[in-house]
Amino acid sequence: MMPQPYNQYQPMDDIKRDIKETAAARSKKLGLPYAGALHPAEAHRLMQAGAKLVDVRTKPELQYVGSIPGALAIEWQTYPGSRPNPEFIGELAAAARKDEPVMFICRSGARSHSAAEAALRAGWQETYNVLEGFEGDKDDQKHRNTVSGWRKAGLPWVQT
Repeated sequence: MMPQPYNQYQPMDDIKRDIKETAAARSKKLGLPYAGALHPAEAHRLMQAGAKLVDVRTKPELQYVGSIPGALAIEWQTYPGSRPNPEFIGELAAAARKDEPVMFICRSGARSHSAAEAALRAGWQETYNVLEGFEGDKDDQKHRNTVSGWRKAGLPWVQT
């Protein structure tokens, strides 16, 4: 289900409420423990409204694949080796209060799912996973960025 476009004249508080309600219903339907599951466009709108977006991809992914302006970069797994980042919760605590909404994104939505769960267990009250991630699912040729994801949705990103 694709998110509906939001009326530019609709008050931002109403937009935030609508997005959060939709994300919560989606999360419940999927059996997820956290506050909500967001599509990239919904996450972008919440980010514009002040919610924090945490990109949990590795530093090389951010550098070579691209990053989202304004997102916080906190690795879920370290590079090289793909080991859990032992400082993840501490770095998150330094960047976001436990009483503010925090959204997590990765390449496809898997690591960010784990990060949203971990943040919830660590006491963050409102955590979200960005479904589809930055690059989205693979297409028939096993390529990303063509089916879904932040980049495919045409949302802001930069490459260094």
